[in-house]
Amino acid sequence: MKRLMLSAVLVAFAFGAQAQSRLLVGNKSADTVWALDTATGQRVAEYATGPAPHEIAVSADGHRAVVTTYGHREPHHALTVIELTDGRTRTIDLGAHGRPHGLQLLADGDALVTTESSGSLLRVDVARGEVSGVADVGEGVGHMVAVSPDGAAAYVSKIRAGTVVRVDVATMRVTAERPAGAGAEGIAIAPDGRVWVTNRADDSVTIHDPETLEIVATLPSAGFPIRVVFTPDGRHALVTNATAATLSVFDVAAQAAITTVALTPSDAALQDTLLGRGPLPIGAVVDPAAGRAYVAISGADRVAVIDTRDWRVIDHWATGREPDALAIVPASPE
Repeated sequence: MKRLMLSAVLVAFAFGAQAQSRLLVGNKSADTVWALDTATGQRVAEYATGPAPHEIAVSADGHRAVVTTYGHREPHHALTVIELTDGRTRTIDLGAHGRPHGLQLLADGDALVTTESSGSLLRVDVARGEVSGVADVGEGVGHMVAVSPDGAAAYVSKIRAGTVVRVDVATMRVTAERPAGAGAEGIAIAPDGRVWVTNRADDSVTIHDPETLEIVATLPSAGFPIRVVFTPDGRHALVTNATAATLSVFDVAAQAAITTVALTPSDAALQDTLLGRGPLPIGAVVDPAAGRAYVAISGADRVAVIDTRDWRVIDHWATGREPDALAIVPASPE
């Protein structure tokens, strides 16, 4: 009861002060999403989710967040939808499709979701709360998904297979699959349309032609590279390295590393996570309005705040237990 009352107070506070952008943080072990004020790092809202929230996507208008809930020991088969304007939540049942993980929202508001238990990429009508399409991406643990700028193609990384898959979004059919690297996990689309994949077991990042999926470049990134995101101007790619507890910063045009940022907070007690004990940074996001990047330090229950002008950690903000997924809710007009 105390937790529910606290959440209600925090949500009311957040809705009374929406001019500031917010950072959403998925706390895997706590089954919650927190909203942090990006000016202060203070928690302004808390939302209960299904078990083990793994990825978060925010609608273009900032009114809605969709969360994949992976499950703990038992697979989960649902999404949590958060209406950010009033704090209401609802659940979308995915039926036989368990272990939802990777997530992207399309321009029409539909979601693309990878489901590891069924080897699928789902198209989910979020407004109606139902699965509207299924692509069979096959065995090999389809994990994360990225979408081309025009929304026509989706790309899925497959951890066990070490491959990347291209799916035609209109037909929900696989059109290509090619090798990436061992433990292919993180995936994102560069401004030039090329597909970047982090290969955690190879300590590498592969860059792929978006049509053929052939590798056009391979870059080293030591220490279990697990996620990749791009700065809004497209100049830099940021790769989180989980076991090294670092962020690799790459010049996209030069396809070369320019710096490595240490992420471990000096004052945090490290805890066990799904990947072991250690700082273990995973999720990352860049705030287009603030010149900042945020990285979830899952083993320290912190978010690292990084100034993208000089690639310096300027703060660590407290989170719930085992943060992973991050997303930005843009500022509302005053």
